[in-house]
Amino acid sequence: MLASLLPPGDAVIIDANARPGEKIRISGGGKCNITNAVMDASYYRGDRAFIGHVLQQFNEKALLSWLRRQGLQPVLRKARQYFCPKSSQELLEILLRQSRKQRFLYRERVMEVRKRGDMFYVRTDKRTLTAPNVVIASGGLSFPKLGASGIGYEVAEHFGHTIKKTAPALVGFTVQKEQFFFKELSGISTDVVITVGQKRCEGSLLFAHKGISGPAVLDASLYWEKGKIEIDFLPGFEWGQIQGSKKRLTSLLPLPKRVAKAFLVQFAIEDKAGSALSERELQQLQTLHRYAFAPAGTFGYSKAEVTRGGVATDEIDAETMQSLTTEGLYFIGEVMDVTGQLGGYNFQWAFSSAYVCAQELKKQGREV
Repeated sequence: MLASLLPPGDAVIIDANARPGEKIRISGGGKCNITNAVMDASYYRGDRAFIGHVLQQFNEKALLSWLRRQGLQPVLRKARQYFCPKSSQELLEILLRQSRKQRFLYRERVMEVRKRGDMFYVRTDKRTLTAPNVVIASGGLSFPKLGASGIGYEVAEHFGHTIKKTAPALVGFTVQKEQFFFKELSGISTDVVITVGQKRCEGSLLFAHKGISGPAVLDASLYWEKGKIEIDFLPGFEWGQIQGSKKRLTSLLPLPKRVAKAFLVQFAIEDKAGSALSERELQQLQTLHRYAFAPAGTFGYSKAEVTRGGVATDEIDAETMQSLTTEGLYFIGEVMDVTGQLGGYNFQWAFSSAYVCAQELKKQGREV
């Protein structure tokens, strides 16, 4: 949480952790996926008009340009994802350098925020601060070991804001008894296409001790609430390659052999030559294009990269990020009901919404 304190021009950042940017440090395997070369509101869950308007004010090109001016040269990986060249510490050092005029309060938790007249009173577990403006940058409930809490939602509700139902997102799925055999494949990955409602999520699926994870699964979790998902384990596979072949099925199917064997066991089909398949067996194998099941749940907030849901965006001004219920109260980043897919979209949202808010505060003579 950031509060602009008296005297005017000063700011203080309150952080429950012992040092800043803990989530940045671990993101992207320690290299931080900053943004994406393909950026628009369709990669987010939330009000697309609101999201698009904020992104337009400080898009991925503006962010990359700013970072390069600070001496950081983001590296493009996986065709479209931008990472720090060496480690996330490079990004953190830039942010800290830009914030050197501000005051940081570490190991301090915000307990409540109240307003009397034109002033906010921010009570922490150590003191009470007064401020004409308060910016909620508290994130969501994911990674509680890094200090995540629901304080941002509590403050928003106190000032009359609606909180859209929250849930772990960009997280793995646990499985029902019928899919327990997935757990025996832990550590193996394969490329898939997952369909959740009208949304298609492409990428790799990783079998895990608890169920399934991997990029395609994490993206799918952003859109799943309950009910079945459908997985194409054989995207683009042509069945003509099987019929008439003398090779065994585990060699013909474009799956890791252990995965192919596991599905054959489930279907009670012998690992035999493709030419020996009956019509019924072939039809059963073809269900791998649309393998449907209902996840039991998710791995939870402790494993989730982000939190879905949050402060309703129809109660926030997209031009300023200011609350429409309370003057001087602002929201930025994950605390809002805006959640992006994997690939740098959530960091871009944090930067874009923070930029819009900072521009507004600068107009008021606040230094942020």
